[in-house]
Amino acid sequence: MAITDWPAEERPREKLLLSGPASLSDAELLAIFLRTGLPGKSAVDLARELLSDFGGLRPLLMASQTEFCKPLGLGTAKFAQLQAVLEMARRHLAQELKRGDALTSPEHTRRYLQAQLRDRDHEVFVVLLLDNQNRVVEYHELFRGTIDAASVYPREVVKLALNKGAAAVILAHNHPSGVAEPSSADRLITERLVQALGLVDIRVLDHLIVGDGVTVSFAERGLI
Repeated sequence: MAITDWPAEERPREKLLLSGPASLSDAELLAIFLRTGLPGKSAVDLARELLSDFGGLRPLLMASQTEFCKPLGLGTAKFAQLQAVLEMARRHLAQELKRGDALTSPEHTRRYLQAQLRDRDHEVFVVLLLDNQNRVVEYHELFRGTIDAASVYPREVVKLALNKGAAAVILAHNHPSGVAEPSSADRLITERLVQALGLVDIRVLDHLIVGDGVTVSFAERGLI
């Protein structure tokens, strides 16, 4: 049966308009993006099959162009559309931390950093620079690769913060393994940066470690 023959309240698009996007399943959301199915297969059926083949929504969204275009019915145009949707989502989150905004919601900061760092296949060390009213000055990716005490240079962080006139910083980096638990190296780096930045009266408000769907805050754990 075609989706157009379904009861209105069961059609993904009408259901979204009636009850909001949160009411839809992953397959229903994906079906709206796909728009059409294949001969003998509705868009929802195709979406369910894709989710099963890829192992869920996130692996599908993070698939390379070659991987994404392998299934029947998915071409480069759909891949381009998907990348545009993902980038719009990232930019939407970035608007919540745009220059001049005060950080009033730790959850917004978490969501933004998760969107930026969670799916990287290598470690990235980030400094979020703030003024004396906790307004965002700049998001800056400072180091890449294996983050340890030898690869993160406090003098570079201090230099950046001073050059940008920052009064405070939030540190962050990702764990590609998906496990956000702080390591001994993470603790050591944080201690060194707190000490170095403190010498020039720049506060470290937090150090966030981004894992797979989980972000650990040093401040919440009393580690800063």
